[in-house]
Amino acid sequence: MPTGLVALLDDVSIIARTAAASVDDVAAAAGRAGSKTAGVIIDDAAVTPSYVTGLSPARELPIIWAITKGSFKNKLIFLLPGALLLSEFLPSAIILILMLGGAFLSYEGAEKVMEKLGGEKHGKTVEDVIQDPVAFEKQRVAGAIRTDLILSAEIMAIVLNELSSETIVETFWQRGLALALVAIAVTVVVYGSVALIVKMDDVGLHLTKKSSATAQAIGRALLKGMPWLLKTLSFVGTIAMLWVGGGIVVHGTHELGFDLFYDIAHGAEYAVQNATGALSGLAGWVTYAGISALIGLALGFVIAMLIHKVLFRGKGAH
Repeated sequence: MPTGLVALLDDVSIIARTAAASVDDVAAAAGRAGSKTAGVIIDDAAVTPSYVTGLSPARELPIIWAITKGSFKNKLIFLLPGALLLSEFLPSAIILILMLGGAFLSYEGAEKVMEKLGGEKHGKTVEDVIQDPVAFEKQRVAGAIRTDLILSAEIMAIVLNELSSETIVETFWQRGLALALVAIAVTVVVYGSVALIVKMDDVGLHLTKKSSATAQAIGRALLKGMPWLLKTLSFVGTIAMLWVGGGIVVHGTHELGFDLFYDIAHGAEYAVQNATGALSGLAGWVTYAGISALIGLALGFVIAMLIHKVLFRGKGAH
C-alpha cells in the first residue's frame, strides 16, 4: 500500500479518535449540567398530569404523546437554535426572556389558585360540560405545550449557564450537542414518567384480576391511591409554577441590579438555616422556595387582574 495512503488513514484514525473523545467529554459535561435542572424537571413532571386528569383513559397516552412531540419541537427546533444564537451574540438578552417566562408561569399558577378559591374560570375545565371533546383536547395539549416551552427554556438556560464553566465545552457545536443531549434526555424522562403515572390505574386493574392475593392487594391499593396521587400532582404542579416563576423573577431582578426580592428570599433562607441545625439545608431550601412562590403568586395575581379586568375586560380571555 502506498506510504501516502497509509499516512492519510493514520491521520483519519487520529481525527476519529479525537472526535470520539470530544463527544464523550461533551456527553459528560451535558450530564453534569443536566443534573442541575433536577428541580425544573420535577416541576415539569408534576405539572403535566393535570392536563389529562379527568379525561377519557383511552385518550391519556395519545395526549401525552402529543405533548411529548410538542416538547421535542420546543426544545430542539425553537429553543436550541435561539439559545445558541443568544449565547453567542446577545447573552444579556437571555435573562430578560427568562423573566418573561417566569412572569407567565406566575400568571398561570395564580390563575389556578384564584379559580380554586372561587374566582372566575377562564376557559373550560374538566368539571364543565364539554360540547366539543376534540377541541377541548386540543386546548389542553396546546396549554401543556405552552407551559412546557417556559419550563424547557428554563432548563436550557440552566444548562447553558453550567456549560459556560466547562472548559471542554467551548465551541458552538459542542454547546449545541450538549444542549441537544440534555433536551432529549429530559423530555424522555419527564414524559415517560408522566405516562407511567397516569396509567398506573390500568396496571392496578390488571393486578386485581391476578390469582395472587398479594397482586390483588397491590392492584386495589393502586386503584384507590391513583386519584389522590393525581390530585396531589395537580396541586404540586400549581405550586411548582409559582415557585419556578417566582424564582426566575427573583433571580432576574437581582441580575438586573434590583436586589429587594433577592435579599428578602435569601435573607430568610439564611436565617432559617442558622436556626435549624441538622435540617438547615432542607429548611433553608423550603423557605426560599416558599417565598419565591409567594412572590410569584403576587406577581401572577397582578398580571391576571391586568389581563382580565383591564386588557380583556368582559371578553372571557384566557
